[in-house]
Amino acid sequence: MQEKVVTMFYELKDANNGEILESNMSEGGQISFITGRGHVIEKLEEEVLKLNSGDKKEICLKADDACGAYNQDAVQSLPKEQFAGIELRLGMELFGQAEDGSSVRVSVKEIKDDEVVVDFNHPYAGKDLLFNVEILEIRDPSEDEKMTGMVGGAHSCACGCGGHEHGDECCGGHHHEDHECCGGHHHDDDEGGCCCGHHH
Repeated sequence: MQEKVVTMFYELKDANNGEILESNMSEGGQISFITGRGHVIEKLEEEVLKLNSGDKKEICLKADDACGAYNQDAVQSLPKEQFAGIELRLGMELFGQAEDGSSVRVSVKEIKDDEVVVDFNHPYAGKDLLFNVEILEIRDPSEDEKMTGMVGGAHSCACGCGGHEHGDECCGGHHHEDHECCGGHHHDDDEGGCCCGHHH
């Protein structure tokens, strides 16, 4: 597939209850990404590439095509000592590293005396997602953009459950308790331990 640079506004809702999960519809909040790089959900990318500059569309993705089903086995107890120096709160999100070196994000589900129960599921796992998108531009990437995988002079980020490597630049920056821009990482299969609190 030929790579394209897509610049767009988007609003992301839970398709079942209408809850707004993310939005960048405000002026200056548009995102840009290069297709085929895993920056966005694959099915969303397929639908976006059917559109043209100026198009607006609602795109509904079932959970299986979005962030996958919720996996109960991805809820694990870890020694509390792994979280030394972190002021833990229920529901907060932490970044860490799996045993294979990949980045993971976990949410805190329970805090015990000597253990912390964390959830490796993506926050949107099991959810049907509804994207309202407005395409601002679709163009060919420059040679530099092809080489770096980043869009020059723009907020580059992931949308939905695709991974990205520079989320702290995107949508105003992020903290432990915030979602990464546009949904962040998809890591249903990550089983490794967590050196939590590590931003990438």
